Amino acid sequence: MQAATVGAAEGSAAPLAPRARLLPALAAVYRAQLSRARVARIPLLFVATFQSIGIMILMRGVVDGGAEARAVVAGSSVLVVAFVALNLLAQYFGQLRASGGLDHYATLPVPPASVVLGTAGAYASFTVPGTVVTAVAGSVLFQLPLAHLWVLAAVIPLAGAALAGLGAALGLLAPRQELATLLGQLGMSAALLLGVLPAGRLPEPIVYARDLLPSTYGVEALARTFGSHPDWSAVGLDLAVCAAVGVASLAVATWAYRRAAVR
Repeated sequence: MQAATVGAAEGSAAPLAPRARLLPALAAVYRAQLSRARVARIPLLFVATFQSIGIMILMRGVVDGGAEARAVVAGSSVLVVAFVALNLLAQYFGQLRASGGLDHYATLPVPPASVVLGTAGAYASFTVPGTVVTAVAGSVLFQLPLAHLWVLAAVIPLAGAALAGLGAALGLLAPRQELATLLGQLGMSAALLLGVLPAGRLPEPIVYARDLLPSTYGVEALARTFGSHPDWSAVGLDLAVCAAVGVASLAVATWAYRRAAVR
């Protein structure tokens, strides 16, 4: 009887380890992805920075100053965020889904939100140097004040969250890896055309499309701070809208991750 009891105990399944909590799992994914991105994405970050600076140099021959110059510098700065957090993240999740990498994450005892938020946060953090360099270079090029560039501390994470969530959702929802890459590049092109070009020079239907782009509100918030007397209430409102869009896009990306992981 005792031997049978021992055999039954040995044959029973061992209890599973408890699932990791959201914040510790998020921090672990963030550190791992940041380390990976630092090695693999530095050349592309230089490309994104030089691309934005080159656009500002070209626009210098068309735009003299004023509100249009502020829009060009702000849009070019946020474009660095769009290149990395939207374009590259869409490609990464598209590749991860196509190669079966999502199966690896699905076997880990971590919440789906920690995978999406940690990866998105790492890609958004990776854009900080290029965005700061672009904003400083544009301010010098167009003779804009540098006193309020500290607002980038809010613009980068909020715009980065909104764009990273969108990029992750595109990569996870695309049925093929090639389509995820295409959608990411189209999104970055939209951020280029609708974010860098001054809104006053766009046709009215395109202006409405510009309002739907998540990065628009980060661009508007940064552009307002280049004025001699910034309207801080408007800046705060733009940042609040950007934050709300970021929460919504990350929630959609988390849902898309769960949907892709169970297939």
